Amino acid sequence: MITPTVRLLRKRDTHRLVPSKHAMPAESVLTRIANSDRHLRDIFDLDAATNDRLLAENRLLPGIQLHELVFGVPYHSIVNAAFCHAHPLGGRFNGADRGAWYAAFELATSKREVAFHKTVELGETDWWHESITYDDYLADFSASFHDIRDEPRFAACLAPDSYVKSQALAERLLDEEAMGIVYPSVRRPGGTCLACFRPPLVTNVRRAATWRFTWSGQATPRITRG
Repeated sequence: MITPTVRLLRKRDTHRLVPSKHAMPAESVLTRIANSDRHLRDIFDLDAATNDRLLAENRLLPGIQLHELVFGVPYHSIVNAAFCHAHPLGGRFNGADRGAWYAAFELATSKREVAFHKTVELGETDWWHESITYDDYLADFSASFHDIRDEPRFAACLAPDSYVKSQALAERLLDEEAMGIVYPSVRRPGGTCLACFRPPLVTNVRRAATWRFTWSGQATPRITRG
C-alpha cells in the first residue's frame, strides 16, 4: 500500500471554527429546566450518560481511550470534544467512532469549509433561514504529519462528494500510529487543512474572534464579525 510522505510541520495560529453554543457557559442550561436540586442531579446524570466526551473521559467510549485525551490545559474540553463527538457518518479523515481536530491554515479556508458543510445540512431540509455564531479557536502544531499536498496518488481522498477513500486511508494511518494528515482544502482552492489524530498535539489553544453566519433565503451565507 502507498503511504503519504511524512513531513515535520511547525505551524502557528491554525483556525478551527466551533459553534458558540459549545463554549463552556458559567451556568449550565440544564439548571433552567430543573425544579429542585435532586431533579438537577438526575438531569446531569442523564446528560452525562449520553455525552460522548464525558463517556470517553470515563473510559466508556470505544473509539478513543482516556489516556489519549488532554486535561488541565486551556480549552481541554473543546479539544477532547473534537475527538469524542464524531459525526455519525464520519468526516473526510475520520470514521463515526472517533473524531479528529480539523483546522485550516487560513481563516478564510476555515470559513469556507464551515459554510459549505452547514449549507449542505440546511439544503437537506430546504431551510435557508439560519443565523449561527462560531468561535475561532487558534492552535499551534509542531509534529510530523502525513502530507498529501501535491500528491496526485491520493487525489481520490480529495473527492468533493465522497469520503470513502479518505476514511480508508485515515483508518490505516491511525492504526499505524500516525499523527494526522495535511491536505489541500477541497472547498477553497489554495487553502490548506489539517486533520490531527492526537489530542495532545493540539497545543496553545485560545479563542479568538466570533463570526456570525447568516443564511437569508439563499445558499450562500453572509459572514460578519459576531
